[in-house]
Amino acid sequence: MLIRKPADILPSEITSKENYLKRRDFMRAGALAGGAALASPAFAAVVPDTSRMMIPGVGKSDLSTDEAPNSYEDITTYNNYYEFGTGKSDPSRYAQSFEPRPWTITVEGHAEKTGSFDFDDFIKPFALEERIYRMRCVEAWSMVIPWVGISLADVVQSFKPTSKAQYVSFETLDDKSRMPGQRRRVLAWPYREGLTIAEAMNPLSILAVGLYGEVLPNQNGAPIRLVVPWKYGFKGIKGIVKISFVEKQPHTSWNMAAAKEYGFYANVNPEVSHPRWSQARERRIGAGLFASKQETLMFNGYGEQVAHLYKGLDLRRNF
Repeated sequence: MLIRKPADILPSEITSKENYLKRRDFMRAGALAGGAALASPAFAAVVPDTSRMMIPGVGKSDLSTDEAPNSYEDITTYNNYYEFGTGKSDPSRYAQSFEPRPWTITVEGHAEKTGSFDFDDFIKPFALEERIYRMRCVEAWSMVIPWVGISLADVVQSFKPTSKAQYVSFETLDDKSRMPGQRRRVLAWPYREGLTIAEAMNPLSILAVGLYGEVLPNQNGAPIRLVVPWKYGFKGIKGIVKISFVEKQPHTSWNMAAAKEYGFYANVNPEVSHPRWSQARERRIGAGLFASKQETLMFNGYGEQVAHLYKGLDLRRNF
């Protein structure tokens, strides 16, 4: 199958929101008609291994925002993924030859079920949902992205963490031959991130395997990445190969690199400025260079669902 690079794709070939919705409904109808063998009692997650393929059996989520998503082109050409370069266009340029399958995810630590799992086996027990989430970068830009993913809470529960598991940590693939950005000492590789168990169990947290109904592009973290919509983008670790249930707060990449600028919690908080810029306002990608910025919402607008996780916590000290 011929896979074209972004530069070869005409603007007219970019999936419009309207066509995407029609295609998604068509694929979902087909899955409903012939997919009884896929799941019991819900659809098992099945993700094709070819770029730009539609993912069957994706349900809708009532946790989605009603805001219009950014275009596929916006979402896939303006990225932070330092494993493929530090420029915003570097990931879409340099990740095209990356092969995200076969893929193995190792689960370890304080849990009853641990081991190494093939990607397909790892995700198969879970239902796929589309979650249209507001996403906010620490650099004061934002997008609305229609992710396809599985519930992180369901994943966590399936491995049966013990009472010692207070945090969940994640690691990205460490392979300089496949990820050229890792040849530079921009960060201490591999990329590491973490959540409290309570954050991981929140219904909003997902492991994304697609966007716009299609297989997750390489530059967006294929084949699997973390999405936590009330936090800044650097918490969204991509290319996950290890999940660990740990007792102590794990070291995370940006906190290790610049502790005064990037805290462990990374909650979107307009009242706490980054040392080099304000977080009070943001600009939606795709709106144009001269578009007015909008007010940044506490917890990126998800306060009703997550504020209780931080009751009694000083959000200025624990940023």
